[in-house]
Order: sequence, then C-alpha cells, then structure tokens
Amino acid sequence: MAIGVYFALSGMTVDKYNECVKCLRKAGAAHPSGRSYHSAFGTPDKLSVFDVWSSQAAFEKFGKTLLPILKDLGVDPGQPTVTPIHNIIRPPSAHPKNAKRASSKRRRSKH
Repeated sequence: MAIGVYFALSGMTVDKYNECVKCLRKAGAAHPSGRSYHSAFGTPDKLSVFDVWSSQAAFEKFGKTLLPILKDLGVDPGQPTVTPIHNIIRPPSAHPKNAKRASSKRRRSKH
C-alpha cells in the first residue's frame, strides 16, 4: 500500500536541502527504489518535504541512508507524519503514440 510521508523538518534551509541532495546522489540514493514522488516546499529558511512511497518498508530502507546525512547537516527530521494514500491523480500523457513516432522519425532522418 502506498504511503504519504510529510516531514516538518527543523533547521532545513535551501542550502542544507541542496547539500542533502548532493550527499544522497553520492550515496547512490538520489532516486531510491519505492519513492514515486518527492517535493520540497516552504520558505528558503524553512523547507518541508512530502514524499509518496510504495511501502513503509521502502521508506524505512531509505531512512537508513537519509537520517545520518540529516544529522551531519544539523537538521532534525522530527517525527514524520505517515499516512496511507487514498488516491493519486496523474495527468494523461500527451499522445504517447505520436511522441514515439516523432522520436523514430528524428532518428531515421539523422542517417
């Protein structure tokens, strides 16, 4: 079951967030398995995070990499709010068949 996870982080600035992303990239966790959506929002001196995960287990596995990074940056994640996802609405893709044809035409015209 998909879950939503909201972090009201204490001490998370834009600079610390950007550094956290760099550290996650170095750790090979920039796009962790099981996370389908990530957003960081708020003012530059106080960011919060909302993620959608495929399961609690996937989220907890990522936490083993994330939490030490946050600690090193002086960010307190607090206790996240974790709740089941009821529904996700995604916009339909714009003409996927036409996009595929256009891509094929471009490849052929290069030869």
